[in-house]
Amino acid sequence: MKAILFDLDGTLLPMDQDLFTKTYFKYLSLKMAPYGYNAKDLIEGVWQGTRQMVKNSGNQTNEEVFFQFFSQIFGPKVYDDKVIFDEFYQNEFNNVKESCGYTKKAQEVINYLKTLDVKLILATNPIFPKVAQESRLKWAGCKKEDFIYITSYENMHYCKPNHKYYLEIIDQLGLEAKECLMVGNDVEEDMIAQKVGMQVFLLTPCLINKQNQNIDHLPQGNFDDLLEYLHKNI
Repeated sequence: MKAILFDLDGTLLPMDQDLFTKTYFKYLSLKMAPYGYNAKDLIEGVWQGTRQMVKNSGNQTNEEVFFQFFSQIFGPKVYDDKVIFDEFYQNEFNNVKESCGYTKKAQEVINYLKTLDVKLILATNPIFPKVAQESRLKWAGCKKEDFIYITSYENMHYCKPNHKYYLEIIDQLGLEAKECLMVGNDVEEDMIAQKVGMQVFLLTPCLINKQNQNIDHLPQGNFDDLLEYLHKNI
């Protein structure tokens, strides 16, 4: 095993997804209101733009897909306002930390893997800019320097649960799927890594299984179980 891919939300960073989303939109709306963004339209626009990223066919980065769609709603001003959105993610976005949990076990696992000859990749859904990914990683008690690659909407052309998202990661990093382990809490979005030949581990404390799939066959458990699994398989 040469590389371990970690999801972030609900994996390294414990959270209630609905509470996180509600808190995120609250602060984003407050930030953008003075710049002519009605809260209702802004939230709907972000949701629809996110759906477009999830459907990305790979011809553009997720960032390009998002703002192309977003400009159809709010006009070309969105491109000038990107600097304001970036400012939000560098500052006010950190208030959203209040909606998330914390477990020191996440950093313990990362620290253990850093002592081994294994690459660490933050494979969080690339629907946010890099600065937002790094902020949430910090909330989890981890460092961006711990990872050789962090997926974001600037550097990816696909989103979970599209299996091509995982193929793009290994292609960019020169890895083979069979050498990789994907660790995540979402059955649909993270465990699909099996489709490209990756090994998987389902982290269950913040389990998401929207389709109520049978997960009995999957290696799974909490961080202690993950550590035991890693000890046996690396």
